[in-house]
Amino acid sequence: MTAPATELLSSVAPLAPRYDAWICDVWGVMHNGVDAFPGAAEACRRFRERGGTVLLLSNAPRPAPAVQAQLDRFGVPRDAYDSILTSGDLTRKLISEKRDQRLFHLGPERDKPIFEGLDLRFSTPEEADLVVCSGLYNDEVDTPADYKDLLEPLARRAAPMICANPDLVVERGSRIVYCAGSLAAEYERLGGSVTYAGKPHRPIYDLAFERLDELRNGPVPRERILAIGDGVKTDIRGAAVAGIDSAFIASAVHVTGDLDAATIEQLFKECDSRPVAALPALAW
Repeated sequence: MTAPATELLSSVAPLAPRYDAWICDVWGVMHNGVDAFPGAAEACRRFRERGGTVLLLSNAPRPAPAVQAQLDRFGVPRDAYDSILTSGDLTRKLISEKRDQRLFHLGPERDKPIFEGLDLRFSTPEEADLVVCSGLYNDEVDTPADYKDLLEPLARRAAPMICANPDLVVERGSRIVYCAGSLAAEYERLGGSVTYAGKPHRPIYDLAFERLDELRNGPVPRERILAIGDGVKTDIRGAAVAGIDSAFIASAVHVTGDLDAATIEQLFKECDSRPVAALPALAW
């Protein structure tokens, strides 16, 4: 069965009446890791003014309060969204279920809030029962290949990994940097087992649906929810896994030139489920 064609739009406004809630990606849609996108915040604000609910769903490996503080610094106004849910929130839940295990954290110091308030036993890689990967130590210069010597012994010992950010790469300003998902992919290639705590996997969407039901004081029909994101393998695939519509935002992760019908066809030619629309940026 051929997937329906994706509509190329410059404004999300025509889509808005079809939905009660947006599940909106953060990095690449609301900001680029350096600056906020004012047009995206305005679009979310307009949708909310018309009775819609905006849940920001991020693969950030930090709890929601830390992401909100970052959004504040970038200039994303709080009246642009109703709530935030992160893969860091889900990671904390998964970690709390394994508190008796020795844990090795693979990631930068800025991700430490993911462990705050949890009674955990940290260890070296040599003694770890569990690996929590939140990212590269220095994503400005490191690549996944730099971590082979660290990951190989862990994979041989069959230490399971929780990946706190399934994104492979993100746009930071004008650069593309690696994320935890790239290390998790390398770990799987080496024979390791990985549990992914974010998009495109179903558990994070189940939490998102619960949050939307709470925000709207009742069940939200899946056909009335739109996922918005710039990740083909995370946001768009995740929406398909969760059974909801999606809209693709053309960040530099996938699109470096103009967004046109040919680009859309190339991006989604092998996808079973396509986004209902594609936009150069989230705008009203």
